[in-house]
Amino acid sequence: MLRAGGKRRFRVISLSTLIPNLITVMALCSGLTGIRFALQERWEFAVGAIAVAAVLDTLDGRMARLLKGQSKFGAELDSLADFISFGVSPAIILFLWTTQDVGGFGWMSALFFATCMALRLARFNTKLDDVDPPVFASRFFAGVPAPAAAGLGCLPLILSFVIGPEPIWSPYLVAVWLVVVGLMMVSSIPTYSFKGTRLPQKLVLPLLVVAGLVIAGSLSEPWMTLAGIIILYLVTMPLSYRSYRRLTAMHAATAAKSEQESVAATDL
Repeated sequence: MLRAGGKRRFRVISLSTLIPNLITVMALCSGLTGIRFALQERWEFAVGAIAVAAVLDTLDGRMARLLKGQSKFGAELDSLADFISFGVSPAIILFLWTTQDVGGFGWMSALFFATCMALRLARFNTKLDDVDPPVFASRFFAGVPAPAAAGLGCLPLILSFVIGPEPIWSPYLVAVWLVVVGLMMVSSIPTYSFKGTRLPQKLVLPLLVVAGLVIAGSLSEPWMTLAGIIILYLVTMPLSYRSYRRLTAMHAATAAKSEQESVAATDL
């Protein structure tokens, strides 16, 4: 764009838009760094890099909403960063760790996991344009979200830090596990979103106590704590499915009742 005097005027980008994008780029760099650590066989640092990327991925969205810096560019960048950090990086890390020992089947499982991550993110982006979602839709994801899927995929490697790699986590088992997690990503299983969750006042203090225990566990036994969190997430999946079905039934009953009342009013 040119000014009247012929000088080019550059568009000014506000810090409220720039800061969330910087956090997203940091998450992307952290996820890619996990591959570097895997190439050096520094497995704990590789998983740690994925964990840092997950924390940053949580922060960028919160920061964008706090600063009112949401943008189309930021949304696209976030999806690309998620695909690299939580799809490509975990698949390559696990392939280098163990699944490469089974040749083509191990590489196929890595490709399947990364492909499912891309499909899951594409589906999530298209659902953002849904103009009439149920009132409770924001409380659930369809399928396992990207950071949680990365954690589930890396669960065998994390458990190996606690109980040792043999004999439970064979290359075949890890390869099959990657396929299972990939299917969970692209499934329609409702999982808790935890976004905008409102807690009753009586649960605030117990939650703070639990948070303190988690922080203490993370400092003293980080891998055992992380494995426990991931396993706990697995346990919540049947609960989220039951909660979703109950809310869907209530929503359908309310809609049917409203329709009946509307028909009755029309007849009068």
